[in-house]
Amino acid sequence: MSETEVVRLKPRRIRVVCWSAAVALVVVFGAVATSLSGPTGNGYGTFQRGDQLAMVGLGVFGALGFLLFTRPRVEADAHGVRVRNVISSYQLPWEVIRGVRFDRGAPWASLELHDDDLLPLIALQAADKESAVEGVRALRRLHEAHQSRLAERADR
Repeated sequence: MSETEVVRLKPRRIRVVCWSAAVALVVVFGAVATSLSGPTGNGYGTFQRGDQLAMVGLGVFGALGFLLFTRPRVEADAHGVRVRNVISSYQLPWEVIRGVRFDRGAPWASLELHDDDLLPLIALQAADKESAVEGVRALRRLHEAHQSRLAERADR
């Protein structure tokens, strides 16, 4: 493991699902917007151009909500790990990380910290199967390389 190796990970399957759902949502809301015309159900109001634009806007906002789930990423190097989940982001040095976990049946991997906290790595999802396993192995190799560097320094 070299000092300059950088591991970059992002989910695969969820990206396809979210982009497909976002496009479908915009199309459906666009179709609904074009069908909004004329009087309302009992005739007391009428649909206007603003109502149609609002429906398209709701579709766009809903699509952007779906696309938030394509945001997760993990980047790691010899110095530490940078985790970006759906809403939050973290930058952790290897010193605070006890291990990389991917428990059987868990939806995603996690970092076990020395203070007994678990930090989810949503970018490494079980749905991605082998690519997620390879990502966990790469993170574990970087963690082990850091641990061996610490042991070498302690032996001096």
